[in-house]
Amino acid sequence: MVKVNSRCDLSCTYCYVYEMADQSWRAQPVRMTPATASRVAARVAEHVRTHGLPSVELILHGGEPLLAGPDLLAHLVTATRDAVGGAARVGARIQTNGARLDTGFLRRFAELDISVAVSLDGDRKAHDRHRKYANGQGSHAAVTKSLRLLRDSFPDLFSGLLCTIDLRNDPVETYEALLEHRPPRIDFLLPLGNWSLPPPGRAPGAAATPYADWLIAAFDRWYGAPRMETEVRLFSDIIQLLFGAPSSSETVGLAPATVLVIDTDGTIELSDTVRSASPGAAGTGLHVGSNTFDDALLLPETAVRQSGVAALAPECRACEVRDVCGGGQYAHRYRAGSGFANPSVYCPDLLALIRHISGVVAADLAARLERLR
Repeated sequence: MVKVNSRCDLSCTYCYVYEMADQSWRAQPVRMTPATASRVAARVAEHVRTHGLPSVELILHGGEPLLAGPDLLAHLVTATRDAVGGAARVGARIQTNGARLDTGFLRRFAELDISVAVSLDGDRKAHDRHRKYANGQGSHAAVTKSLRLLRDSFPDLFSGLLCTIDLRNDPVETYEALLEHRPPRIDFLLPLGNWSLPPPGRAPGAAATPYADWLIAAFDRWYGAPRMETEVRLFSDIIQLLFGAPSSSETVGLAPATVLVIDTDGTIELSDTVRSASPGAAGTGLHVGSNTFDDALLLPETAVRQSGVAALAPECRACEVRDVCGGGQYAHRYRAGSGFANPSVYCPDLLALIRHISGVVAADLAARLERLR
């Protein structure tokens, strides 16, 4: 994940980069330089060859990556593919708020085969509750205009929508509002929070399951449709994990962390979602100018996220859904004084959601098998 731009043209109230514990963005250059991008490309190629990787993904991120401009984005992707050569496939995708996405950007992305994911929180009311410009004006109108252009004129570039859950938004209405844009995939994101800074509506340690209730309603609507309307990654991952397959994200499951973050100045960081926990939580002290990616792999902070069950809290290791939940997202486990050696602050929600999905899928399979007899 490459942070090509460290500022944003929106002022989203829940943003972990600007609104939570770590404020290191203030010391970062606004944009990555072409020279730093070239150094990133060289490090990616070095890592590919060292480990014989068949493929690698560049995730263009921010801040808002479109603010870096099309030339820098193109330079990073092209330089990385040139440096890797035929040793591996280099995929590229950009995660954008969509407010500035236009024909010029999309034509460039089509030339470079850069897929596009857009953040959208539902209908106008749901989206504009959090995703606003600094003047307080909502961004829904601009984002949906961009989405129409993306899906109608460049559908092959459209990789999906990211939606941060707000318990005040109706889950079925939210899902159906996202579905109107015909996304190939939807990512429902639990708000970043932890035991010391709990997410909205989640009382740490309480038995109530408000986020499971929300997600279960959305799951039942998704799973109960007469045909597959789109993929919902969290739901698909849980189903895959129930059958013993790996997860595709760090939200659930025990798969090792596979994402490294490069900031605009070339510093190497761990998953940037841990910025929500405490100042400096994502820092490594490493830089692409003097360190390899293997140096980051050797850090204790990285090793703990590669060690599966051994890294979980005792309660998690003994849990019936351990291999599916995987302790939840790493950032959600933080508690001041004990670090990340805790269950997820969303533990009751994850347990309820996994049990529900397991029950629904098991009943469905049983009914289908009965019909075959």
